[in-house]
Amino acid sequence: MAQRVGIIGVGLLGGALGQRLAKQGWEVFGHDPAVTAVDGLTICPTAVEVAERCDTILLSLPTSSVAAGVIDALGQAVTARHSFLDTTTGEPSQMEALGQALAKRDAAYLEANVAGSSELAKRGEATLFLGGSTETIDRCQPLLAALATKRFHVGPVGAASRFKLVHNLILGLNRAALAEGLAFAETLGFDAADTVENLRDTPATSAALEAKGGKMAKADYEPPQARLTQHLKDVRLIRQLADAVGANTPLSAVHQSLLERAEALGLGEADNAAVIEALRRGNL
Repeated sequence: MAQRVGIIGVGLLGGALGQRLAKQGWEVFGHDPAVTAVDGLTICPTAVEVAERCDTILLSLPTSSVAAGVIDALGQAVTARHSFLDTTTGEPSQMEALGQALAKRDAAYLEANVAGSSELAKRGEATLFLGGSTETIDRCQPLLAALATKRFHVGPVGAASRFKLVHNLILGLNRAALAEGLAFAETLGFDAADTVENLRDTPATSAALEAKGGKMAKADYEPPQARLTQHLKDVRLIRQLADAVGANTPLSAVHQSLLERAEALGLGEADNAAVIEALRRGNL
């Protein structure tokens, strides 16, 4: 009999994770008010139905506030038999509060933050940062192993959200540096696609260049692997947390302004490679 899992939030990331699990023989039940069908998944009309059908549930939602609202709305449907794995990139203290709220209902909660695009997640090539108890990790081991081969337990609930922001700060600045370099090359008269190829085997290469260089060169932002507006949300969380702990993040301040410029240009729902358009299209 196939193992069963629920996913609340089957957009870019949640849908990719669901398809990853379905291809490995899991029976996947999903719910998302904005999605009517995902290949390989059974879409339920309500989140409550997902909770009724499944003991283990993935959350893949836009913000930690949305995740908290979903859990609150589930009400009596949440019981001690449930384990929630939260892939949401959210505000760490809100994730901690969510874990505490579920603990009062005797339900297990584990942060399972995904490092990688929806395409990497679909192939099982993303990395998971886990925040929670060893007991909960052991309880969810078959699901975690099906999701990703690379998994790091970074601490209790809240730690994974904090570490994911560290990851996203570095990744986002790599992407922004690539965008600035390619825009600079174009201004100097070099072709962006040629520039990407010429840099590929030099010290200036990066994972960002491999993943986003071609997209930036061709202005190819659809369909998105990860939406620009979601990364802007993450950068705002990074700066909020940095202010709270007294960390200096001057480059992230500039990065935020670039993303806000791109969003103002109507590119919020485009792939985050579209950050280059903030540099191509006139003064900031």
